[in-house]
Amino acid sequence: MNSFSASEWLHPRLLPFFTLSYPTDPPKNPDSFHNTQYYGTGLQDLCLIVTIIAVYAIIRDVFRLGVFEPFARWKLNRDLQQNCSTRELKHSDSVVIGNGRSSLNGNGHVTVNGNGKVTRPNKKEQRKLHRRVLRFAEQGWPIIYYPLQTAFGVYINRELPTRLFNPVDLWIGYPHIPVAGPVKLYYLAQTAFYLHQMLILNAEAPRKDHYQMMTHHVITVFLMGTSYYYNFTRVGCLLMVLMDWCDIFLPMAKMIRYLALPQIYCDATFVWWLISWFVTRHVLFVVVIYSTMFDLPRLHPWKWDPPSGHYLTKGAHVMFTSSLLALEIIQIMWFAMICRIAWRVLTSGQGASDDRSDEESPGTDEKEE
Repeated sequence: MNSFSASEWLHPRLLPFFTLSYPTDPPKNPDSFHNTQYYGTGLQDLCLIVTIIAVYAIIRDVFRLGVFEPFARWKLNRDLQQNCSTRELKHSDSVVIGNGRSSLNGNGHVTVNGNGKVTRPNKKEQRKLHRRVLRFAEQGWPIIYYPLQTAFGVYINRELPTRLFNPVDLWIGYPHIPVAGPVKLYYLAQTAFYLHQMLILNAEAPRKDHYQMMTHHVITVFLMGTSYYYNFTRVGCLLMVLMDWCDIFLPMAKMIRYLALPQIYCDATFVWWLISWFVTRHVLFVVVIYSTMFDLPRLHPWKWDPPSGHYLTKGAHVMFTSSLLALEIIQIMWFAMICRIAWRVLTSGQGASDDRSDEESPGTDEKEE
Protein backbone atom coordinates (compact mmCIF):
# COMPACT_ATOMS: atom_id res chain seq x y z
CA MET A 1 0.00 0.00 0.00
CA ASN A 2 2.38 2.67 -1.21
CA SER A 3 0.62 5.99 -1.14
CA PHE A 4 3.14 7.60 -3.52
CA SER A 5 2.41 5.21 -6.39
CA ALA A 6 -1.30 4.96 -5.61
CA SER A 7 -1.66 8.72 -5.80
CA GLU A 8 -1.04 8.49 -9.53
CA TRP A 9 -4.28 6.65 -10.20
CA LEU A 10 -6.48 7.24 -7.13
CA HIS A 11 -8.47 10.36 -6.39
CA PRO A 12 -6.89 12.17 -3.39
CA ARG A 13 -10.07 11.71 -1.35
CA LEU A 14 -9.92 7.94 -1.88
CA LEU A 15 -6.27 7.52 -0.91
CA PRO A 16 -6.92 7.11 2.85
CA PHE A 17 -9.34 4.24 2.11
CA PHE A 18 -6.76 2.21 0.18
CA THR A 19 -3.34 3.25 1.46
CA LEU A 20 -1.53 3.80 4.73
CA SER A 21 -1.82 7.47 5.64
CA TYR A 22 0.78 9.95 6.95
CA PRO A 23 3.98 8.65 5.28
CA THR A 24 7.06 10.21 6.79
CA ASP A 25 10.83 9.87 6.95
CA PRO A 26 12.21 6.96 9.00
CA PRO A 27 13.98 7.69 12.29
CA LYS A 28 17.70 8.42 12.07
CA ASN A 29 18.72 5.16 13.73
CA PRO A 30 15.80 2.72 13.49
CA ASP A 31 16.07 -0.31 15.75
CA SER A 32 13.78 -2.41 13.53
CA PHE A 33 12.34 -2.56 10.00
CA HIS A 34 15.34 -0.84 8.45
CA ASN A 35 14.18 -1.10 4.83
CA THR A 36 10.54 -0.09 5.05
CA GLN A 37 8.40 3.03 4.85
CA TYR A 38 7.51 4.71 8.13
CA TYR A 39 4.25 6.48 8.98
CA GLY A 40 2.66 8.80 11.48
CA THR A 41 -0.79 8.26 13.00
CA GLY A 42 -4.02 10.20 12.76
CA LEU A 43 -7.77 10.12 12.20
CA GLN A 44 -7.40 9.29 8.51
CA ASP A 45 -6.37 5.79 9.59
CA LEU A 46 -10.04 5.16 10.32
CA CYS A 47 -10.70 5.25 6.57
CA LEU A 48 -8.47 2.25 5.92
CA ILE A 49 -10.10 0.43 8.84
CA VAL A 50 -13.49 0.87 7.14
CA THR A 51 -12.12 -0.61 3.92
CA ILE A 52 -10.56 -3.57 5.72
CA ILE A 53 -13.84 -4.29 7.52
CA ALA A 54 -15.60 -4.39 4.13
CA VAL A 55 -12.92 -6.72 2.75
CA TYR A 56 -13.26 -9.01 5.78
CA ALA A 57 -17.04 -9.14 5.34
CA ILE A 58 -16.71 -10.11 1.68
CA ILE A 59 -14.05 -12.76 2.31
CA ARG A 60 -16.02 -14.22 5.21
CA ASP A 61 -19.24 -14.55 3.20
CA VAL A 62 -17.47 -15.94 0.14
CA PHE A 63 -15.92 -18.74 2.19
CA ARG A 64 -18.98 -19.24 4.40
CA LEU A 65 -21.48 -19.52 1.56
CA GLY A 66 -19.22 -20.89 -1.15
CA VAL A 67 -17.00 -23.33 0.74
CA PHE A 68 -17.89 -24.16 4.33
CA GLU A 69 -21.68 -24.45 4.12
CA PRO A 70 -21.68 -26.61 0.96
CA PHE A 71 -18.97 -28.87 2.36
CA ALA A 72 -20.69 -29.31 5.74
CA ARG A 73 -24.07 -29.92 4.11
CA TRP A 74 -22.60 -32.56 1.80
CA LYS A 75 -20.70 -34.31 4.58
CA LEU A 76 -23.51 -34.30 7.15
CA ASN A 77 -26.16 -35.34 4.62
CA ARG A 78 -23.95 -38.23 3.52
CA ASP A 79 -23.44 -39.31 7.13
CA LEU A 80 -27.17 -39.09 7.84
CA GLN A 81 -28.01 -41.29 4.85
CA GLN A 82 -25.40 -43.82 5.91
CA ASN A 83 -26.83 -43.88 9.43
CA CYS A 84 -30.31 -44.40 8.05
CA SER A 85 -29.11 -47.30 5.92
CA THR A 86 -27.37 -48.86 8.90
CA ARG A 87 -30.47 -48.59 11.06
CA GLU A 88 -32.54 -50.09 8.24
CA LEU A 89 -30.35 -53.18 8.19
CA LYS A 90 -30.46 -53.51 11.99
CA HIS A 91 -34.25 -53.34 11.99
CA SER A 92 -35.07 -55.57 9.04
CA ASP A 93 -37.52 -57.43 11.27
CA SER A 94 -39.57 -54.30 11.93
CA VAL A 95 -43.30 -54.44 12.31
CA VAL A 96 -45.19 -54.14 9.03
CA ILE A 97 -48.01 -51.65 9.10
CA GLY A 98 -51.25 -52.33 7.22
CA ASN A 99 -50.44 -49.97 4.36
CA GLY A 100 -47.31 -51.92 3.47
CA ARG A 101 -44.82 -49.62 5.20
CA SER A 102 -42.58 -50.58 8.10
CA SER A 103 -41.58 -48.37 10.99
CA LEU A 104 -38.08 -48.47 12.42
CA ASN A 105 -38.54 -47.49 16.04
CA GLY A 106 -34.95 -47.83 17.21
CA ASN A 107 -34.67 -44.09 17.66
CA GLY A 108 -37.94 -42.83 16.24
CA HIS A 109 -36.27 -40.98 13.36
CA VAL A 110 -36.41 -43.25 10.32
CA THR A 111 -39.27 -44.82 8.38
CA VAL A 112 -38.74 -47.56 5.80
CA ASN A 113 -41.32 -48.30 3.12
CA GLY A 114 -42.19 -51.60 1.49
CA ASN A 115 -39.48 -51.45 -1.16
CA GLY A 116 -36.75 -50.94 1.44
CA LYS A 117 -35.95 -47.31 0.60
CA VAL A 118 -35.20 -44.89 3.40
CA THR A 119 -37.51 -41.88 3.59
CA ARG A 120 -36.30 -38.31 3.99
CA PRO A 121 -35.04 -37.32 7.46
CA ASN A 122 -37.75 -35.96 9.71
CA LYS A 123 -38.00 -32.29 10.67
CA LYS A 124 -36.03 -32.67 13.89
CA GLU A 125 -33.09 -34.24 12.07
CA GLN A 126 -33.26 -31.60 9.35
CA ARG A 127 -33.22 -28.77 11.92
CA LYS A 128 -30.29 -30.34 13.73
CA LEU A 129 -28.35 -30.79 10.47
CA HIS A 130 -29.13 -27.21 9.40
CA ARG A 131 -27.88 -25.81 12.72
CA ARG A 132 -24.69 -27.82 12.46
CA VAL A 133 -24.10 -26.58 8.92
CA LEU A 134 -24.54 -22.95 9.99
CA ARG A 135 -22.38 -23.34 13.10
CA PHE A 136 -19.65 -25.08 11.12
CA ALA A 137 -19.64 -22.31 8.51
CA GLU A 138 -19.53 -19.60 11.20
CA GLN A 139 -16.29 -21.08 12.52
CA GLY A 140 -14.70 -21.08 9.07
CA TRP A 141 -13.76 -17.40 9.11
CA PRO A 142 -11.77 -17.59 12.38
CA ILE A 143 -9.96 -20.71 11.16
CA ILE A 144 -8.83 -18.72 8.12
CA TYR A 145 -8.06 -15.45 9.88
CA TYR A 146 -6.27 -16.44 13.07
CA PRO A 147 -3.48 -18.60 11.57
CA LEU A 148 -2.67 -15.94 8.97
CA GLN A 149 -2.76 -13.05 11.43
CA THR A 150 -0.83 -15.02 14.05
CA ALA A 151 1.91 -15.67 11.49
CA PHE A 152 1.95 -11.95 10.64
CA GLY A 153 2.10 -11.09 14.35
CA VAL A 154 5.00 -13.47 14.95
CA TYR A 155 6.86 -11.82 12.07
CA ILE A 156 6.19 -8.35 13.51
CA ASN A 157 7.38 -9.31 16.99
CA ARG A 158 10.49 -11.04 15.65
CA GLU A 159 11.48 -7.87 13.82
CA LEU A 160 10.87 -5.62 16.83
CA PRO A 161 13.65 -5.43 19.46
CA THR A 162 11.46 -6.95 22.17
CA ARG A 163 11.65 -10.22 24.08
CA LEU A 164 8.71 -12.27 25.22
CA PHE A 165 10.11 -13.18 28.61
CA ASN A 166 11.66 -9.79 29.31
CA PRO A 167 8.86 -7.27 28.65
CA VAL A 168 11.00 -4.37 29.88
CA ASP A 169 12.01 -4.03 26.22
CA LEU A 170 8.44 -2.98 25.42
CA TRP A 171 9.00 0.39 27.08
CA ILE A 172 12.57 1.20 26.03
CA GLY A 173 12.71 4.02 23.49
CA TYR A 174 9.16 5.26 24.17
CA PRO A 175 7.47 6.96 22.35
CA HIS A 176 7.77 4.52 19.46
CA ILE A 177 7.22 6.93 16.59
CA PRO A 178 7.10 7.01 13.67
CA VAL A 179 5.56 3.59 13.07
CA ALA A 180 6.95 1.09 10.57
CA GLY A 181 4.57 0.23 7.73
CA PRO A 182 4.09 -3.47 8.70
CA VAL A 183 3.36 -2.50 12.32
CA LYS A 184 0.81 0.08 11.26
CA LEU A 185 -0.90 -2.34 8.86
CA TYR A 186 -0.95 -5.03 11.56
CA TYR A 187 -2.56 -2.65 14.05
CA LEU A 188 -5.21 -1.37 11.66
CA ALA A 189 -6.03 -4.87 10.39
CA GLN A 190 -6.45 -6.19 13.92
CA THR A 191 -8.62 -3.25 14.95
CA ALA A 192 -10.79 -3.80 11.87
CA PHE A 193 -11.10 -7.49 12.72
CA TYR A 194 -12.44 -6.90 16.23
CA LEU A 195 -14.84 -4.21 15.00
CA HIS A 196 -16.02 -6.69 12.37
CA GLN A 197 -16.43 -9.35 15.07
CA MET A 198 -18.62 -6.97 17.05
CA LEU A 199 -20.89 -6.59 14.02
CA ILE A 200 -21.01 -10.37 13.53
CA LEU A 201 -21.77 -10.92 17.20
CA ASN A 202 -24.88 -8.77 16.92
CA ALA A 203 -25.93 -10.29 13.59
CA GLU A 204 -25.76 -13.96 14.61
CA ALA A 205 -28.09 -15.78 16.99
CA PRO A 206 -27.14 -14.72 20.54
CA ARG A 207 -24.93 -17.13 22.45
CA LYS A 208 -24.90 -17.75 26.18
CA ASP A 209 -21.82 -15.55 26.65
CA HIS A 210 -22.99 -12.75 24.34
CA TYR A 211 -22.43 -9.93 26.82
CA GLN A 212 -19.07 -11.25 28.04
CA MET A 213 -17.88 -11.58 24.45
CA MET A 214 -19.10 -8.11 23.55
CA THR A 215 -17.41 -6.64 26.63
CA HIS A 216 -14.21 -8.44 25.68
CA HIS A 217 -14.30 -6.99 22.15
CA VAL A 218 -15.10 -3.48 23.38
CA ILE A 219 -12.18 -3.52 25.84
CA THR A 220 -9.87 -4.96 23.20
CA VAL A 221 -10.77 -2.30 20.63
CA PHE A 222 -10.41 0.39 23.30
CA LEU A 223 -6.93 -0.85 24.25
CA MET A 224 -5.84 -1.09 20.63
CA GLY A 225 -7.10 2.38 19.82
CA THR A 226 -5.62 4.08 22.85
CA SER A 227 -2.27 2.26 22.66
CA TYR A 228 -2.06 3.30 19.00
CA TYR A 229 -2.86 6.92 19.83
CA TYR A 230 -0.55 6.98 22.87
CA ASN A 231 2.30 5.39 20.86
CA PHE A 232 2.50 2.15 22.85
CA THR A 233 2.37 -0.01 19.74
CA ARG A 234 5.02 -2.52 20.81
CA VAL A 235 3.12 -3.79 23.81
CA GLY A 236 0.00 -3.90 21.63
CA CYS A 237 1.74 -6.06 19.02
CA LEU A 238 2.82 -8.53 21.69
CA LEU A 239 -0.58 -8.76 23.36
CA MET A 240 -2.37 -9.29 20.06
CA VAL A 241 -0.23 -12.23 19.02
CA LEU A 242 -0.63 -13.77 22.49
CA MET A 243 -4.41 -13.56 22.22
CA ASP A 244 -4.58 -14.80 18.62
CA TRP A 245 -2.53 -17.97 19.10
CA CYS A 246 -4.97 -20.02 21.17
CA ASP A 247 -7.95 -18.71 19.18
CA ILE A 248 -6.83 -20.93 16.31
CA PHE A 249 -7.74 -24.11 18.15
CA LEU A 250 -11.19 -23.42 19.59
CA PRO A 251 -12.90 -22.97 16.19
CA MET A 252 -10.95 -26.00 14.97
CA ALA A 253 -12.35 -28.13 17.81
CA LYS A 254 -15.85 -26.82 17.15
CA MET A 255 -15.65 -27.60 13.44
CA ILE A 256 -14.54 -31.15 14.23
CA ARG A 257 -17.49 -31.51 16.59
CA TYR A 258 -20.05 -30.08 14.16
CA LEU A 259 -18.87 -32.51 11.45
CA ALA A 260 -19.46 -35.40 13.90
CA LEU A 261 -15.90 -36.67 13.45
CA PRO A 262 -14.53 -39.15 16.02
CA GLN A 263 -14.70 -37.53 19.45
CA ILE A 264 -11.03 -38.18 20.14
CA TYR A 265 -10.09 -35.55 17.52
CA CYS A 266 -12.25 -32.93 19.18
CA ASP A 267 -10.98 -33.84 22.65
CA ALA A 268 -7.32 -33.72 21.60
CA THR A 269 -7.78 -30.31 19.97
CA PHE A 270 -9.66 -29.11 23.04
CA VAL A 271 -6.81 -30.19 25.35
CA TRP A 272 -4.25 -28.38 23.21
CA TRP A 273 -6.46 -25.29 23.21
CA LEU A 274 -6.78 -25.46 27.01
CA ILE A 275 -2.99 -25.63 27.43
CA SER A 276 -2.46 -22.83 24.91
CA TRP A 277 -5.10 -20.69 26.62
CA PHE A 278 -3.53 -21.10 30.05
CA VAL A 279 0.00 -20.31 28.86
CA THR A 280 -0.88 -17.28 26.71
CA ARG A 281 -3.83 -15.80 28.64
CA HIS A 282 -2.88 -16.52 32.25
CA VAL A 283 0.92 -16.70 32.26
CA LEU A 284 2.37 -14.54 29.49
CA PHE A 285 -0.53 -12.09 29.51
CA VAL A 286 -0.10 -11.60 33.27
CA VAL A 287 3.65 -11.07 32.78
CA VAL A 288 2.85 -8.19 30.43
CA ILE A 289 0.30 -6.75 32.88
CA TYR A 290 2.89 -6.88 35.66
CA SER A 291 5.42 -5.07 33.47
CA THR A 292 2.81 -2.45 32.57
CA MET A 293 2.02 -1.86 36.23
CA PHE A 294 5.58 -1.64 37.55
CA ASP A 295 8.22 -1.43 34.79
CA LEU A 296 6.59 1.32 32.74
CA PRO A 297 6.31 3.95 35.53
CA ARG A 298 9.79 3.00 36.74
CA LEU A 299 11.37 3.63 33.33
CA HIS A 300 9.41 6.73 32.28
CA PRO A 301 8.27 9.77 34.28
CA TRP A 302 4.72 11.07 34.08
CA LYS A 303 4.75 13.47 31.17
CA TRP A 304 2.22 14.93 28.75
CA ASP A 305 4.03 16.32 25.72
CA PRO A 306 1.97 15.93 22.49
CA PRO A 307 4.60 17.52 20.18
CA SER A 308 7.07 14.77 21.07
CA GLY A 309 4.41 12.02 21.14
CA HIS A 310 4.85 11.44 24.88
CA TYR A 311 1.43 10.81 26.47
CA LEU A 312 2.30 8.92 29.64
CA THR A 313 0.44 10.41 32.58
CA LYS A 314 -0.67 8.78 35.79
CA GLY A 315 -4.25 8.82 34.57
CA ALA A 316 -3.29 7.15 31.29
CA HIS A 317 -1.33 4.50 33.18
CA VAL A 318 -4.28 3.75 35.46
CA MET A 319 -6.56 3.55 32.42
CA PHE A 320 -4.30 1.05 30.61
CA THR A 321 -3.71 -1.09 33.67
CA SER A 322 -7.39 -1.18 34.62
CA SER A 323 -8.41 -2.18 31.09
CA LEU A 324 -5.84 -4.98 30.99
CA LEU A 325 -6.98 -6.24 34.39
CA ALA A 326 -10.63 -6.14 33.28
CA LEU A 327 -9.71 -8.17 30.20
CA GLU A 328 -7.89 -10.69 32.36
CA ILE A 329 -10.88 -11.01 34.71
CA ILE A 330 -13.12 -11.93 31.76
CA GLN A 331 -10.52 -14.46 30.62
CA ILE A 332 -10.39 -15.97 34.12
CA MET A 333 -14.17 -16.37 34.07
CA TRP A 334 -13.92 -18.16 30.74
CA PHE A 335 -11.07 -20.33 31.99
CA ALA A 336 -13.21 -21.44 34.91
CA MET A 337 -15.82 -22.62 32.41
CA ILE A 338 -13.11 -24.35 30.39
CA CYS A 339 -11.91 -26.20 33.49
CA ARG A 340 -15.49 -27.26 34.20
CA ILE A 341 -15.68 -28.78 30.71
CA ALA A 342 -12.37 -30.56 31.21
CA TRP A 343 -13.54 -31.95 34.57
CA ARG A 344 -16.77 -33.18 33.00
CA VAL A 345 -14.81 -34.96 30.27
CA LEU A 346 -12.56 -36.66 32.83
CA THR A 347 -15.30 -37.71 35.26
CA SER A 348 -18.26 -38.49 33.03
CA GLY A 349 -16.65 -39.58 29.80
CA GLN A 350 -18.69 -37.04 27.82
CA GLY A 351 -16.99 -35.37 24.89
CA ALA A 352 -15.69 -31.83 25.09
CA SER A 353 -17.98 -28.97 24.10
CA ASP A 354 -17.66 -25.25 24.62
CA ASP A 355 -20.08 -24.13 27.33
CA ARG A 356 -19.14 -20.48 26.76
CA SER A 357 -20.75 -20.01 23.38
CA ASP A 358 -21.58 -23.32 21.77
CA GLU A 359 -25.30 -23.02 22.33
CA GLU A 360 -27.76 -20.27 21.69
CA SER A 361 -29.27 -18.35 24.54
CA PRO A 362 -32.70 -19.31 25.94
CA GLY A 363 -35.60 -18.26 23.77
CA THR A 364 -33.98 -19.26 20.47
CA ASP A 365 -34.58 -22.44 18.56
CA GLU A 366 -33.87 -25.84 20.02
CA LYS A 367 -30.37 -26.10 21.44
CA GLU A 368 -27.61 -27.99 19.76
CA GLU A 369 -27.32 -31.57 20.93
